Amino acid sequence: MTDEQLALLYIDGNNKAFDELLARVQDKIFSYVMYLTKDEDMANDVFQDTFVKAIIKLKNGQYKDTGKFVFWVMRIAHNIFIDHYRDVKGERIVDLAKNNDLQLLKVTNRENELVNEQVRKDVTRLMNALPEPQREVAFMRFFQHMSFKEIAEETGVSINTSLGRMRYALINMRKMSHKHNLNLTLEL
Repeated sequence: MTDEQLALLYIDGNNKAFDELLARVQDKIFSYVMYLTKDEDMANDVFQDTFVKAIIKLKNGQYKDTGKFVFWVMRIAHNIFIDHYRDVKGERIVDLAKNNDLQLLKVTNRENELVNEQVRKDVTRLMNALPEPQREVAFMRFFQHMSFKEIAEETGVSINTSLGRMRYALINMRKMSHKHNLNLTLEL
């Protein structure tokens, strides 16, 4: 059975279907959350909140079988991470004295954060402009850290097709970034 079929069975009241579904996607989701958070404790919190929210959404009929279940759960995880980041970010702000040497460091770090945030938004927009097969492979490779063999198995194509789609995705993203004069260099 597909993940989507298991999700629909769970909606109909089959709890074992959700157990199977969780067993299938938990490693991918946790890897994605770890990639976002870079902190195991936070990742565990976000991961747990993700599945609680997914269960609630499934039970409330908010899941539509429109594609890959794992991507639907990743979107939930991403939104929870963003919400958590906003909450935590407010707690970490420290006021520095005007003449403190650290004031310049704070501005530089904030500028770098803003530049990096814009680069990530630009890359996401470029990825969203790709044809679906290329976008899917790029997402799996960059955000799920899947091997091309795993991508091929997940999408039902050969490894060479996955590699080709990735190649064309990168070529197309480079063309679009040059066309729109986008600087995609992350600041350290």
